Amino acid sequence: MTNVRPYLEHYPQIDESCYIDPAAAVIGEVSLAEGVSVWPFAVLRGDVNSITIGARSNVQDLSMLHVSHKTPAKPEGSPLVIGEDVTIGHKVMLHGCIIGNRVLVGMGTIILDDVVIEDDVMIGAGSLVPPRKRLESGYLYVGSPVKQVRALTDEEKAFLVYSAEHYMRVSANHKKTLNPAE
Repeated sequence: MTNVRPYLEHYPQIDESCYIDPAAAVIGEVSLAEGVSVWPFAVLRGDVNSITIGARSNVQDLSMLHVSHKTPAKPEGSPLVIGEDVTIGHKVMLHGCIIGNRVLVGMGTIILDDVVIEDDVMIGAGSLVPPRKRLESGYLYVGSPVKQVRALTDEEKAFLVYSAEHYMRVSANHKKTLNPAE
């Protein structure tokens, strides 16, 4: 068994620049764009629908990413789509939602089916985003259930990109450590 594996006819599509920790699991219909990193014990299970992650995003330790299957009542089901420059904090659960670009999802957050998170959003640690909620661009959200708290500062918006860039640097160091000859 390998930690990156198919499910039925679906094979993960992973850009060669990605870092996938040997202790992570990437299964089935999963597409990872350039520079994505997946950290120890994260699980991306694209078995009953697709998971797509945009460039330079990171999925941190112990996070669980899954989807909802297609049904006659909902022919597309609920795939999981994550944009570019997204930081998914430690122990986050994402299920069948859409996350825009430059988003930070705080540690321990749960985001459920059919949620849409627009670009440039921060979600505080331990938050719960209930099904079908939409989080508007440019704000900090916290709580269970999540509530809009305030507009993001320019410094916080800059941090969204910095966080993704930081994880790209750290993942490059991990790749060097695992493959010193490269």
